[in-house]
Formats: sequence, structure tokens, C-alpha cells
Amino acid sequence: MAVAVVSVVRVGVTRVWLGLHRPSEALGGRLFGALVVVLAVIVHAWPRPGHADSAEHRPDRVGCMTAVLFDFSGTLFRVESTESWLRAVLAETGHTLPEPELKAAAGALEAAGALPGGANPVELPADLAGVWAVRDESAELHRAAYTGLSRRVPLPDPGLHDALYERHKVPAAWAPYPDAPEVLRTLHERGIGVGVVSNIGWNLRPVFREHGLDRYVDAYVLSYEHGVQKPDPRLFSVACAALGADPRQVVMVGDSKEADGGAAALGCRVHFVDHLPVTDRPDALLPVLDLVS
Repeated sequence: MAVAVVSVVRVGVTRVWLGLHRPSEALGGRLFGALVVVLAVIVHAWPRPGHADSAEHRPDRVGCMTAVLFDFSGTLFRVESTESWLRAVLAETGHTLPEPELKAAAGALEAAGALPGGANPVELPADLAGVWAVRDESAELHRAAYTGLSRRVPLPDPGLHDALYERHKVPAAWAPYPDAPEVLRTLHERGIGVGVVSNIGWNLRPVFREHGLDRYVDAYVLSYEHGVQKPDPRLFSVACAALGADPRQVVMVGDSKEADGGAAALGCRVHFVDHLPVTDRPDALLPVLDLVS
């Protein structure tokens, strides 16, 4: 009786069919079947260029990374609280508010999402939806979006809305996360390229200089300077090119799965941290060092 042995080996999305037709002996058929199994294992394990399992396309292996990209707000730095923001501007401009009114105004500004780098709007006004969607593509759009939200909240002087916007850009309004200096310094000492990729409408470089961290950053790629915002892969591509790094050998570290996750389209590995107050997140950046060790 004829014996047919058919083995189906799945390699990626390719099926390889191996067959034996009419063997002279049953034993020979069994031996051939065993050989097919062995060959299947070898074929499946053999690295194939262009396949996700091949060494060429596995940049996430330890020791393979050559550069790290960091988001700014909520990743390396945290902006001051909305109440601190408002208090600082009132003091700078010589305005005063009774304490209950000050706290109420701060709460309203936070709900409005008026502080860049702070909470998003609880409810986005329909007339600002368009500018909000592209706010990080230019300095003008960024200012229009956030001052537009701020003006939803009554303040003693209309000029305070512009003053609030200016306040959020000063280095004193920002604090680095406790482990940010150690992580950036260590990466620099290891010869790992460091870039900052931020959706933003103003020049954040002075913030890094004021806090002594600019020396560890090799490239800044800011959305408003390029007219494109994350998650558009083009912004990450600019950063990788500035560092001379293959995207498959780059880690993107950020707090937004939507925005920072866009780096994955280039082949970058993406590592997320939580956007928390600096006192509540002392060491979330340290694992990045293990990703490139």
C-alpha cells in the first residue's frame, strides 16, 4: 500500500510542502518522516534577512542600541503646578487675589487645560478644536491654543493670560525628574547619543542649560521648528539623522503612547514612563540604562 508523508512547515507566512510518494518500505517512510521534522526545525530556526525574527531586525537585543531619544514634558521635566504658575504670575505683575478666589481660578485654569505641559482640557471648546489639533506645529499656533484656553477663565487683568503663557517658558517653571541627571550623564559617558524630541511651541534649550543638563544632549528636535508634530514619523527620523543613528538601534522614551509611540513606525524601540509629579516618580528613567547596557 502506498504511504504518503506530508509535512507542512510554516516559516513566517511561507509554507513549505515536503512529500514522499510510494516508499518501498514502511521503515523507509518513517525514516523520511523523521528527516522531514529535523529539516523543518532547521529551516524554521535559520535567520532570514527581512524577517522579524532575524538578527538584522532585532535591534531590541541588549547591547545593540546606539542612541536614546527623550520626550521633554512629563518624561525628563515636569512643569510646576497650576496654582504655583498662577501665584508666580500674580506676584510678578503686582496683582493680588483673595486666597479662595486664587484657588478657584487655579482650579478653573487646570480644568481648562491652559497650562502647557499640564493637564489636557476637561472639555475642549469647539472653536479651539482645530488649532488644538495642530498646536505644536508652530509658535503662533501654540500660543493661540493655550491663551485661548486661558481666556475661558476670568482674571483680574486681561494681560495676565499672555503673562501666564510667558511664565511657562521660563526655566524656573520646570523641574527635572530626580533621576534625569544621572541617566543623561551616564548615557553621555557611555558614548550613547542623546536627543530630545518634543511637541512644543517654544525653545526649551534654556531650560536644559539652566538645570545643567544641556551638556548631555546631542540634538534637539522641536516640533515647531520643523512644522510637524509627533506621532508623525518624520520628526523621529530627523532626530535619528541628527544623531547619525539607525532607527532600529534607537530607544524612544516618552509618556504618551499616542505621540511617542509614533517612533515605532521607524523601527525604534519605545519605552514609556508615567507623567507624574517629580516627588512621585523618583527612578522611572533608570531602566533606560539597562536597555542600552
